[in-house]
Amino acid sequence: MRDYEELSRKHFNSQADKYDETNSMYYSKEGKISSRDIEKYLSNHDYKKLLDVGTGTGYLIDILSKQKEAEYHGLDLSEEMIKVAKSKNIPNATFIVGKANKLPYPDDTFDIVTCSQSFHHYPYQMEALKEAYRVLKPGGIYILSDTGVGGALGWIYNNIIFKIIKSGDYNTTNKEGVEKMMKAAKFRIIKKYNVQHCLYTVIGKKMVLLNNLNDIKHK
Repeated sequence: MRDYEELSRKHFNSQADKYDETNSMYYSKEGKISSRDIEKYLSNHDYKKLLDVGTGTGYLIDILSKQKEAEYHGLDLSEEMIKVAKSKNIPNATFIVGKANKLPYPDDTFDIVTCSQSFHHYPYQMEALKEAYRVLKPGGIYILSDTGVGGALGWIYNNIIFKIIKSGDYNTTNKEGVEKMMKAAKFRIIKKYNVQHCLYTVIGKKMVLLNNLNDIKHK
């Protein structure tokens, strides 16, 4: 059985030292586009704690930290990517090696959770969505930006191309496919749109439960 997680780890470890500087599809072109899109969306939002899942070299956290002072956390499967992220010495930022389906954070911790251009590498996509939901505070926002396609072309990528290449790509889908999965993970979808070509962003919200509302009223 193919170990997509290990393929992804090796793939990104090999890219780490030149990932930020090389602006191509194979490297960080799409990651930078998604990060800038997320930055634009968050420019009008107030938050105190943000987690970036699949943070890579910390590119997104770096640009967000220049926009807003907050507590930033980045997690990635690649040890070498995390080394690069740490070397940037971003203020109020912590980077750790970890997995998207086993986030080492308590429930209801973050105001924002982001996932930029790593979701199609996850062999545990629903688990990753449920973990993002778990660590978000009630009312928190989840932003997933990725590149993908659906339909017949998606089937070809998932069942033929991804079975051959060694970059750890596991499952591609379009924004409608991601929306469906996010809804199944209990997110309320508040926005979805194409950024460019096959690159899209889907934004969900963790709803405030009735017992949380009662708690708030009695404080």
